[in-house]
Amino acid sequence: MEVLTLVALVAGSAAVAGLARRTPVPAPLLLVAAGLAAAYVPGVPTYALDPHIVLPLLLPPLLHTAAVDSSYLDLRANIRPIALLSVGYVLFATLAVGYAAYLVVPGLSLPVALVLGAVVAPPDAVAATAIARKLGLPNRITTILQGESLVNDATAITAYKVALAAAVGVSAGWAGGIAEFLLASVGGVGVGLLLMVPIHHLRTRLKEPLLQNTLSLLIPFVAYAAAERVHASGVLAVVVVALYLGHRNWQVDFATRLQEEAVWRMVAFVLESVVFALIGLQLPVVLKGLGEYEGLAAAWYALAVFLMVVVARYLWVFPATFVPRWLSERIRRREPETDWKAPVVVGWAGMRGVVSLAIAFSVPMSVPHRNLILFLTFTTVIGTLVVQGLTLPPLIRALRLPQRDLHAETLAEAQAQSEASRAAEERLAELLEDPANGLPPPLADRLRTVLERRRNAVWERLGEVNPVTGESADDVYRRLSREMIAAEREVFVSLRDRRRIDDEMLRALLRRLDLEEAAAYREGTP
Repeated sequence: MEVLTLVALVAGSAAVAGLARRTPVPAPLLLVAAGLAAAYVPGVPTYALDPHIVLPLLLPPLLHTAAVDSSYLDLRANIRPIALLSVGYVLFATLAVGYAAYLVVPGLSLPVALVLGAVVAPPDAVAATAIARKLGLPNRITTILQGESLVNDATAITAYKVALAAAVGVSAGWAGGIAEFLLASVGGVGVGLLLMVPIHHLRTRLKEPLLQNTLSLLIPFVAYAAAERVHASGVLAVVVVALYLGHRNWQVDFATRLQEEAVWRMVAFVLESVVFALIGLQLPVVLKGLGEYEGLAAAWYALAVFLMVVVARYLWVFPATFVPRWLSERIRRREPETDWKAPVVVGWAGMRGVVSLAIAFSVPMSVPHRNLILFLTFTTVIGTLVVQGLTLPPLIRALRLPQRDLHAETLAEAQAQSEASRAAEERLAELLEDPANGLPPPLADRLRTVLERRRNAVWERLGEVNPVTGESADDVYRRLSREMIAAEREVFVSLRDRRRIDDEMLRALLRRLDLEEAAAYREGTP
């Protein structure tokens, strides 16, 4: 791919994603629509998905940033429903969709149909979780969707390899398939467990933020490549390492955390934008070579597979939600009560994404009906993104699920900050008693003032708002802090322009102001 072609893809995707923030349409859906439209604009080059790029180069960083931002404790608390979806459902969908395609499409052998089933089995929860956060879904549903998306790709890729071996006539039977699945899953987790502690140890020993962030960018690729090298699941290795690093992130230097957060937010934004735009841009490639399956017949097969994908998810989600609770008193004690609304949302949030397309493009040319598999995968991805993606927000609103209690969350945050502030006050008193830590009274008072400000910031969000602006006292404080810093910044620039200070000094002064502005913004930020 030429440089300008790649630059155009990234720039166009970022522009559309930025535009989506000003519309009620979720960014993934707008990006797919833009890709579909751009695919037939004269002069737009063909962007064919290369599985050798998508799987080892795009998937690891997307998984890494999602896992680092996830809560290990929440995922562990919901391990049963997550495992039932990410492993049980993917295998069930592979069999159910594959068998349905075998019955509907004439001439399609069962092994090839199971290849199709494995390809379209894993949901991509990026769009679903984005909508969930935007609409304030209960944390447990969001956690389950996140956990499913972290692991289900590994299950689907392994199921695909087993089905593909059967389709090309080199299958080792059920025993071989189970052995390959165990090697991929256990091996992937094992590689992640072996890597996570040494990597974290190295991160905490490096003191240079640039080196630490370089290491951070390499981690998902190292974990993925190491696992794939031993024929294990690179997806699981990336997830295990990222969950551990995210859980221990507080042990890393603060400058690294600030820089790392900014870097990974940019990486995730660019990659997610490009990935969804690429989905739409695949249309011309997919429509080539359908042959005997063109026209109404192809449309009927696409509709049948799409409907089976939707139905199969509900056929699994409802029993997986309620049957274990009926059978096990322990599960009823450990897990919160749920009603029919939660599985309705989880079932409808089964949108497919770029992983399915990448796997479909990796199907060898020698496999019969490869072009049909590619077409049915594409229509399923587009169908779920458009139909389910557009209707998920109104469905959530119509069900009136319990919303997040922001007041309770703020109160809990204030109480936590109060406890931490008391500990900090006690520590400060101990330090000031040591002659080696002697400070002039104004500086000691400044430390106490900063601490008091941090403690009060959260409580102020619970107080009355400004009748003129509608802001809390904390909002006004942060706004005025930014205005003061902006005034200082203008003076520093003016002094540089008048040659009273040089550029090196200006950069040092501006960096200090940037850190103070970041601190003022973060204080009290929910």
